[in-house]
Amino acid sequence: MKRIVGVCGLLAGMAAGTHAQMPAAAIGPGTLAPLRVDPAVKVALGGVSADQVQADIAKLVSFGTRSTLSSMDTDLPQGQGILAAADWITSEFEAISKECGGCLEVKRDEFVQPASNEARSRVTRPTKLVNVYAILRGTGGEKAPWVLVTGHYDSRVTDVMDSKLAAPGANDDASGVAVSLESARAMARLTKAGVKLTGTMVFVAVAGEEQGLLGSAHLAKLAKAEGWPLEAVLNNDIVGGDTTPGATGQDKDVVRVFSESIPTTATAEQQKMTLGLGAENDSPSRELARQIVELAPAYFKPTTQRPPALKGGGRSQLMRLVPAFRPVMILRRDRYLRGGDHSSFNAEGFTAVRFTEWRENFDHQHQILRSENGVEYGDLLKFVDFGYVVKVAQLNALTMASLAAAPSEPQHVRVVTQELDNYSNLEWDASAFAPPGTTYEVVWRDTNENLWTHSQSAGAETHLKLDVSKDNVLFGVRAVSAAGDRSLAVPPVPVRK
Repeated sequence: MKRIVGVCGLLAGMAAGTHAQMPAAAIGPGTLAPLRVDPAVKVALGGVSADQVQADIAKLVSFGTRSTLSSMDTDLPQGQGILAAADWITSEFEAISKECGGCLEVKRDEFVQPASNEARSRVTRPTKLVNVYAILRGTGGEKAPWVLVTGHYDSRVTDVMDSKLAAPGANDDASGVAVSLESARAMARLTKAGVKLTGTMVFVAVAGEEQGLLGSAHLAKLAKAEGWPLEAVLNNDIVGGDTTPGATGQDKDVVRVFSESIPTTATAEQQKMTLGLGAENDSPSRELARQIVELAPAYFKPTTQRPPALKGGGRSQLMRLVPAFRPVMILRRDRYLRGGDHSSFNAEGFTAVRFTEWRENFDHQHQILRSENGVEYGDLLKFVDFGYVVKVAQLNALTMASLAAAPSEPQHVRVVTQELDNYSNLEWDASAFAPPGTTYEVVWRDTNENLWTHSQSAGAETHLKLDVSKDNVLFGVRAVSAAGDRSLAVPPVPVRK
């Protein structure tokens, strides 16, 4: 191993949603300090290629249909259908692994989904599904954190039960599979350059999403059964930056990050405590979304922008720094009437979020290929912005590298509430994976803020008392590597001694 890298960090005030001035209630020992950006990671991410993204998506489109149900069809032309697509994805991961000296373990999670007679079933006969994934092992052993990126490679037309018609699925979701493949290539380049991360990364393409999240549900159960220490799951679904001539409202400078609030697996007692503390915005998945937003400025150079026009005319004179490409926290699990593979991982207790372009064009999703009244329908390659997919892939790979270089999360974080006072006394147990040089920091923000605004290092100690009223702010504690890479923040649970 050449070295363990520090990846990147937080630039206070630059991420979307922060303010130029700190609210008075949050002023305390220190504001968030910018961290270094590792040049090796920047080089690896700089190799993410629009040409390669285009080639990946075009190849997936070439399989005609990628309907999950096509796996059982015996009359498809040779080289067509979802199983042919699975074989190609497998070969791509194997080719990536060959380039880095066998750094990837390429696997297939194959199973038969039973038929269901339920009225709304999307599987009416036993159907073979194949999830393809590649594991890049870290150097930190079994306790080091794992990070997973995924997209679904199945596609559909208007009738989800039709397995014959052409269903290119360029944006939904060949774009997400391209993100997974390009993330693997970027991290393989890092490995080939001799840079070893302590955490393990998993690159995935799942099937069965359009039939009801079937592939991701199976893989999430497998991950839980095998004890994968997944600290973050990044699901990319419809990240092609739809480009339709004449369409308005699309924003190529942002990507939405959806995350659940109260965890799916929370007990009734846990839900009650969360609501009582006002901590519904501090779920594990919400902490992951928050960290993604804070990481973006480390790679995407900020630009100066003036806020929109104010009501009543005129503009605020307050300028702000905004990353040239930035994730935006969407404070819900997913869109109306829709679902995604991150929910399968949430259901098994894992921390997971979804990336999706800013404004979807529903003429280019789940449609039979056709033109009507001058409108072209269908999820075609020509509507994908390959440069946009590159930025989404870079953001995913950046997040993976940062978390894979960090210690695991602090354990049993708590705030002592024995006395009525205006202090905050926080305690926690050391991370299960804490390499030499690991320290801890407490972060906090006003209750009406989305992003952390202040931090205080505790060094190697596992407790810190702050002259900040616990009633006025929300806290988190995270572990910090010697090079400056942060784990996800863990909010405290109140205890009385």
